[in-house]
Amino acid sequence: MLETLTGFAVVAVAIAVGWIIGRIDLLGPHARHVLGRLIFFVLSPFLLFTVLAHADAKMLFSALLPVSAIAAVAVIAAYALIARYGWKRSIGETVIGALSAGQVNSNNIGIPLSLYLLGSAAYPAPVILMQLLVFTPISLTILDAVTSDRVSLRRTLTRTATNPIIIGSLLGTLVSVFEIPVPALIMDPAQLIADAAVPVLLISYGISLHGQRVLGTRGHRRDVILATALKLLVMPTIAWAVAEFVFGLSDAEVLIVVVLAALPTAQNVFNYSQRYDVGETISRDSVFLTTIGCLPVLVGIMMLLG
Repeated sequence: MLETLTGFAVVAVAIAVGWIIGRIDLLGPHARHVLGRLIFFVLSPFLLFTVLAHADAKMLFSALLPVSAIAAVAVIAAYALIARYGWKRSIGETVIGALSAGQVNSNNIGIPLSLYLLGSAAYPAPVILMQLLVFTPISLTILDAVTSDRVSLRRTLTRTATNPIIIGSLLGTLVSVFEIPVPALIMDPAQLIADAAVPVLLISYGISLHGQRVLGTRGHRRDVILATALKLLVMPTIAWAVAEFVFGLSDAEVLIVVVLAALPTAQNVFNYSQRYDVGETISRDSVFLTTIGCLPVLVGIMMLLG
């Protein structure tokens, strides 16, 4: 359990550094915007390419994938129905809130915690694949359409197909599935750039926390609370039930999918909200609360299932 706490401490320190940078205004008023674009267009695509390129193709399409998909789709649908039709939220805010409820931090928190808790860093790979090749294209297509002045099917498809995050994910998956050898002259520089993605993302998130209070924005508190509850409580429960009673997975596999479902909200969701200037409060507060709240949830899961 010490290793788990260490993983969270590393994340917390990087966020704290970003908060200090924001407090002393080290990078100026445009820091969040510049870092957000750097992460979205450069660092994240390289990170996702390298992670998926190194993943075992058999693990990418293992039995863990459908269980994780069902749990994620269930909570995303539940949030979307409540937010859109119950609370009359805009489409953009509904998308960001739904992703906050169902998209897990499978990279910078999921990979180290999978290594510390489950003994392998490869287990989040199916979740990464699902989120990047299914959830991300659909979500970004919707966000492109609702935040753009000109909406056309051709333009939306073009922007989706040329999205750097999607391109990086597809290339990494192709390398893994077809076992394409990538020379060190290409992979080493890509890995160097990819290594900068997580710390820069955490620092950018820390900067965004300066001057803000969690649940301090009226009108969106219930959105954050709903997303957090779905993420930390409902999604792991659904994953356990589906893995245990529908797919009949082994005890070890049940533990894996439940741990993955209990991971906090992906910080990429915050990056998307920054990029499209919609739902930033919802994503920021959800990331913060789920990152803190998942620790006792994971401890409880390990005690019950581990």
